Amino acid sequence: MNPRRLTPSMSWLLAFESAAKHLSFTLAAKELSLTQSVVSRHVQSLEKLLEVQLFIRDGRSLKLNEAGAMYLREVRSGLQRIRNASLQINAYRASGGSINIACLPTFAAKWLMPRLADFYSKNPNIVVHIHAKIRQFDLELEGMDAAINGGTNPWPGLDSTILLQDQLVPVISPNLIHKTPLTSPADAINHTLLQIVTRPDDWHYWFAAHNIPTSEMHLGPQFEMTSHVLQAAVAGLGIALIPSCLVEDELKNGTLITPIQSSPNTTLNYNFYLNIAPHRDLPPTVSALKAWLLEVSHDTT
Repeated sequence: MNPRRLTPSMSWLLAFESAAKHLSFTLAAKELSLTQSVVSRHVQSLEKLLEVQLFIRDGRSLKLNEAGAMYLREVRSGLQRIRNASLQINAYRASGGSINIACLPTFAAKWLMPRLADFYSKNPNIVVHIHAKIRQFDLELEGMDAAINGGTNPWPGLDSTILLQDQLVPVISPNLIHKTPLTSPADAINHTLLQIVTRPDDWHYWFAAHNIPTSEMHLGPQFEMTSHVLQAAVAGLGIALIPSCLVEDELKNGTLITPIQSSPNTTLNYNFYLNIAPHRDLPPTVSALKAWLLEVSHDTT
């Protein structure tokens, strides 16, 4: 038998619960703001669906039979769970809820944070919790609603959307080029090349794109976080390849410069992706954050 066939109307269940509580269709009708005849018909419809009598009717007297008493316990329990769930979701709606998003630390600090006030102005009841993650991880196992990663590809096995299509740009302190010229890609061979642990081949790709042999390049210190590489470049420790959206402030205030201009054929693409676990219905909070991220990232490009 199809279980849906035995799924009664909520109005029938409420009529039954009230009638069982008062042992009176008249009092149940008063409680539910219905007529006595409507309550009686609801109970009769429920009994017809179940093919079981729930009450002993003796004139004006109304009593639960054994089946009715057993059914009442389950119905009361089920209705209470529904009421509790409704209270919880109502409170969730009122508070807006929260989101746990994992993000590359430097992207969070340099791109996401300066824009987050706009999200809060449009979604004042949603709280965004940001967690620093550099490498791929299991979103559901870590309790994350979403994650932002950077690179040439999104994380596999996830529902991914491009937020930003960016490129890696070579940046250097202006103090360094006074000592060692940097006017062409070939000049970079003479500088210390700062590296990011998670992207060890960036400089190899960059020199290859410019048709420059890498045998003489001077690979410098490695850093785990982009922010550390960025600060090392500001401190004059060497050249860094950084996504352009993460060095906007430094380029504006002059602490870093980009003396080498890449052509479309020599550009190293670097994208930022929003990753969400596949095959899940997005909570309203996550849907709101995703829509906002796509909106502001579109305005950025």
